[in-house]
Amino acid sequence: MTEASARKLLLIEDDASFARTLARSFERRGYEVRTVPSLEALQAMLADDAFSPTHAVVDLKLAGGSSGLTCVKALHAHDPNIVIVVLTGYASIATAVEAIKLGARHYLAKPSNTDDIEAAFAREQGDPDAALGSRQTSIKTLEWEHIHEVLAATGFNISEAARQLGMHRRTLARKLEKRHVK
Repeated sequence: MTEASARKLLLIEDDASFARTLARSFERRGYEVRTVPSLEALQAMLADDAFSPTHAVVDLKLAGGSSGLTCVKALHAHDPNIVIVVLTGYASIATAVEAIKLGARHYLAKPSNTDDIEAAFAREQGDPDAALGSRQTSIKTLEWEHIHEVLAATGFNISEAARQLGMHRRTLARKLEKRHVK
């Protein structure tokens, strides 16, 4: 069996059209691809044992408020050798750190393409020569990162996050709408 035919990719993505597009792109590169839209579907697939992924791309924010971080944890517990990349439109330092701690190899902000994801699969170690940004973080960015950290810690439960942040639930919901969070 060649290395290319041994690459089995699991996409955990609730956006069906994006998952189809990404799956086709990876299939053209020689991956055998399966997609699941939720943690529940992932758990069922892992329990079935018919497909044993070598690679996984996990969307951070899944439908119904589920966190992709839970999927990362489940995948890593199932097989610590799975190469996991978290892909998100809601990037924050807090969730990036948690994703890596839970077993992801890399964390990419959308928009990212197949080349970016495959490069992330190949990176086994961090880059100590990565350029340090010289731009200082704004108050709004710090606020958003804190909100996102609390959201991640509460499993994206808006009511509980609002309580922990000391704000009204509707105020938090309005802030999230401004950031286009589902």
